[in-house]
Amino acid sequence: MPDIDRRRAWLLTVDGAPQSYVDLDEPEHLEFEYTRRLGHVLDTVAEPARALDVLHLGGGAMTLPRYVSRTRPGSRQHVVEADRALLDLVAEHLPLPDGAGVTPHGADARAWLEAAPADSADVLVADVFGGSRVPAHLTSVGYAREAARVLRADGVYVANLADGAPFRFLRAQLAGFATLFEELVLIAEPGVLRGRRFGNAVLVAAHRPLDTAALTRRTAADAFPARVEHGAGLRTFIGDARPVRDEDAEPSPEPPAGAFGIG
Repeated sequence: MPDIDRRRAWLLTVDGAPQSYVDLDEPEHLEFEYTRRLGHVLDTVAEPARALDVLHLGGGAMTLPRYVSRTRPGSRQHVVEADRALLDLVAEHLPLPDGAGVTPHGADARAWLEAAPADSADVLVADVFGGSRVPAHLTSVGYAREAARVLRADGVYVANLADGAPFRFLRAQLAGFATLFEELVLIAEPGVLRGRRFGNAVLVAAHRPLDTAALTRRTAADAFPARVEHGAGLRTFIGDARPVRDEDAEPSPEPPAGAFGIG
């Protein structure tokens, strides 16, 4: 976990792949493109600066919890991370500031979710990778059902996923969440959506209309602009994909060599 510049900015790598970037002096700075897209969702789920109850599945170096703590002061956040050694490492080298309102938990994401109270979160952020793949038990409609149960009626689910053409994994994930949520949004770079390369895609689900206009403006202004798909276009993308049952669940696909960099 090397120091990468003269500020207190750190890059965390897991198995050689960039996993988290943290700027302790400017926690609202989101370096990675997919992280910025998650941040755009967090910025638009409620009026600016409103405190929220946020559940993070997957902690990394606590980049997004730090972001929410700075942009939405007073928020109450729980972070579930299965890698206890990583939690210890972050606590030692990248401690959260006093009063951040962030409580870490060393636990399996789905087990913790199944034990969490119903209607207890305004936002659920899922960014869980075992190495470079989303674990199988976090890809089924049973998992999606637990996420829906924990969210409040106006809550928002947002997940970082990764896939490439023909998008068998991503389409099945969307199909599963479509059985539980009325509104779906997918955010990804045009090159990824056109099947030209493997990459990250942000899935957003809610029972209420999402501010797709604001998301479109924000993602279009990024250094690597993304498209915001929803409505009829997204239904066409899902096509005849079916939700994944627990007994059929598989991890997300293995990315090709060199698929992920620091962009």
